[in-house]
Formats: sequence, C-alpha cells, structure tokens
Amino acid sequence: MNNKFDALKDDDSGDHDQNEENSTQKDGEKEKMERDKNQGSSKRKVEQFWRFYSHMVRPGDLTGHSDFHLFKEGIKPMWEDDANKNGGKWIIRLRKGLASRCWENLILAMLGEQFMVGEEICGAVVSVRFQEDIISIWNKTASDQATTARIRDTLRRVLNLPPNTIMEYKTHTDSIKMPGRLGPQRLLFQNLWKPRLNVP
Repeated sequence: MNNKFDALKDDDSGDHDQNEENSTQKDGEKEKMERDKNQGSSKRKVEQFWRFYSHMVRPGDLTGHSDFHLFKEGIKPMWEDDANKNGGKWIIRLRKGLASRCWENLILAMLGEQFMVGEEICGAVVSVRFQEDIISIWNKTASDQATTARIRDTLRRVLNLPPNTIMEYKTHTDSIKMPGRLGPQRLLFQNLWKPRLNVP
C-alpha cells in the first residue's frame, strides 16, 4: 500500500459506503438546484409574459371572427413550418363565455412547462367564432401516441374540463387536405417574447 488510494481499496471498514452516500446526497442536491433553477426560469418567463398579456384584449371580449396564435420563437403558426409539418393539434370546442379563462390557463401552463413533453409543444390557437370558440394546442410529432396522450391529459387537467368533453386530435396532414378557414381578422403572436400584431 504505497498510496492513500490503495489503502482505501483494501479497507473494509465501511467508510466507502458513507462516501457513496455523500456523493449520492451531493448529486441529489445538484439535481434539486437544477430543478429550482428551471422553476425560477419558468417563473421569470411567466412574469415577463404576464406584463405583456395583462394589456391585451381577452378572446371573450372580441367580436366577430378572430384568431390568436401563440407559438414558440422561430415557429410560424402554419402547418407547413418545419416544426409543425409532422405534427398535429388537439382541438376543443367551447361554448361562448369560456374562451378567455381557458386560453389564459392554457398559455400559462405552456409557459410554466406543465405539459412535461420537452420541446414537443409548438404553440396554441384560440379561434373566436359566432356560435362557439375553439382552442387548440399544436405539437411536433403526431405519430408519438404516448406524447399526444400526455398532452391531452394535461390539457384536460389544466382547463378543468368535464370528463365528457369531446377532444379531437387532428394531424396537420389531414388539416392541409381541408379548405382554408382563415377569418378576416388574424392576430399573430409569433413568439413568447417578441410578439407581433398582424391584421390582414
């Protein structure tokens, strides 16, 4: 035993178990610090967004035929966008009067990363119509059934939907086959931090 490391290898006193516990404890502390850092980052995102959002007109206050789009930076609210082309969307039809609350809950859940599906969420849309309002959340990979199911379940929880609520999943490939349904007024929020207002 010429050095300390040889002595540690031959030592059966059990001290190495304590070292392993300390190492495991340190790893756990690092993971907790990383989680806390991410939660702090999410909180800042929500606070930043809220400062902007608090000055906007709510979907329920709009008249006529209007759409709000909220997508991650660099993702266009188009089926043809690279991030969207292999994806799809969950669609929920709401009776009038529910759009503002549901929209707010949905976007805060997105910003707070409550869906827990990594980078799978692309954005969300609320469509105000005369008879009903429609909320949809877009994701990148329509073929990943486990992820789409997790998004559905989180959406149901976040929006506090009754169990009998009809939720439809539609791939963007199927949507492209349908004729366009864009209204006369279209409000685009290109990304979370640099919103743009486009009214064609």
